[in-house]
Amino acid sequence: MKVVAKTGRDEIAVVYIVELSSGKMTECVESLQPPYARDEKWILLVSTMHGCPVGCKMCDAGGYYDGKPSAEEILEQIDFLVGRRYPDRRIPSRQFKIQFARMGEPALNNAVLDVLTELPRRYHAPGLMPSISTVAPFGADAFFERLLEIKNTRYAGGHFQFQFSLHTTDADLRDEIIPVRKWDFQKMAAYGERFHRPGDRKITLNFALAQNTPLDADVLLRYFSPDNFLIKITPLNPTYRAMENRLASYVDPVGGADNDGVIAALEEAGYQVIVSIGEVEENLIGSNCGQYIRRHLEVEDKLRAGYTYALVPGEVEG
Repeated sequence: MKVVAKTGRDEIAVVYIVELSSGKMTECVESLQPPYARDEKWILLVSTMHGCPVGCKMCDAGGYYDGKPSAEEILEQIDFLVGRRYPDRRIPSRQFKIQFARMGEPALNNAVLDVLTELPRRYHAPGLMPSISTVAPFGADAFFERLLEIKNTRYAGGHFQFQFSLHTTDADLRDEIIPVRKWDFQKMAAYGERFHRPGDRKITLNFALAQNTPLDADVLLRYFSPDNFLIKITPLNPTYRAMENRLASYVDPVGGADNDGVIAALEEAGYQVIVSIGEVEENLIGSNCGQYIRRHLEVEDKLRAGYTYALVPGEVEG
């Protein structure tokens, strides 16, 4: 695998643009979550597609689609990131999270399931915790059934993180934000009830919340039990797609969302609510959710709130 370029800072996050063995380009990321050190929490983000066919309104990876990496090519990304820090593949981090979330909708690539099966054999990592975030695309039922089996046999007892990305409780607006056929809330909730077992982490309902976008606790309560689901609200990161679609973040990435009425209503309904605000510097690096370095390189009118770190030429790896 060839590293074409990288950008970022070891203490926060580093994005790598890599050429896989197939000759196609993709991106992968390693990051920390200050104040946690690497031996406490280490996060890798790998791409499960070349681009993404979904085209969410806030995601820069949705501008093109050029196929799916194989399981070997997804593992190439992980092997590269692990090998830089732990060549013997013994990872001491108390939480070693692998997010299949840099580029692509993981439920549209069955190779992700083969990777999940392989990971516990490939690395000595007691803290291993895969993370799947999905919009629950229509027609991916077989993927989710096998995912449930893999979670139960290999990652039971809180060693797997599963997330549905909803972004709003308004069904029509959800179709605008995520413009593909997908499961409705009833089907998502039914699957989640089967997926969640005693000892598992609660399933996350994720909202990258834009201003003037409904997030109604009463709607969620019709489908999603607070016993099995929690709510995560994140800032809408600065992307070209968000700018083009005139989307502004509901959550201030600097000031947060203290004393917020939406959050209070969710908590009153019984939900655990996480307002997840990372390092603002990750926006400047381009490592946050929805950001995609290739898109940045292709535009002339550059964003000022993101992608400001310089790219450094890479070197051949492995």
